[in-house]
Amino acid sequence: MKRLLIWLPLAIFLGFFALFASGLLKPDDRVITSKLVGKTLPAFSLPAAASDRPGLASTELATGKPRLLNIFASWCLPCAAEAPQLMALAQQGVNIDAIAIRDARADVDRFLARYGNPYARIGLDARSNVQIALGSSGVPESFVIDGKGRIVYQHVGDIRADDVPMILQRLKDAQ
Repeated sequence: MKRLLIWLPLAIFLGFFALFASGLLKPDDRVITSKLVGKTLPAFSLPAAASDRPGLASTELATGKPRLLNIFASWCLPCAAEAPQLMALAQQGVNIDAIAIRDARADVDRFLARYGNPYARIGLDARSNVQIALGSSGVPESFVIDGKGRIVYQHVGDIRADDVPMILQRLKDAQ
């Protein structure tokens, strides 16, 4: 019996090691699925975040045509990295609106002057209230909104060049 007790700590250690190794070899699904996909946008009305663009209200996203809603901030490095893809989407005729999170108008203006402005409207969400209501956890995030104002897809993180065809397809499917 004493011999078995001597080996017990080693057996417990090996058990924990096997559990840890199995988690590394076969991780859980890390895709974030929004609870709002398939639901209407929460109601909001935001003031303008940029000098040359109007603010944004949820009613303006239910105009009969699908739109891309991008959540960004001038202080966000991945937002700058996704700017070329947003410009490419806009050049392909995608209607893009935005919500600037915890930002200042002068900073947003500088960001847009530096990286381009693909947005029709930009609302300022100074306290992240709309961001939280949308179920967004950070910046950048983008939502495909159908013509009735429903969220049909949520893209977490920056849009990369290889994401553009998928975003275009999601917008097409939302018609």
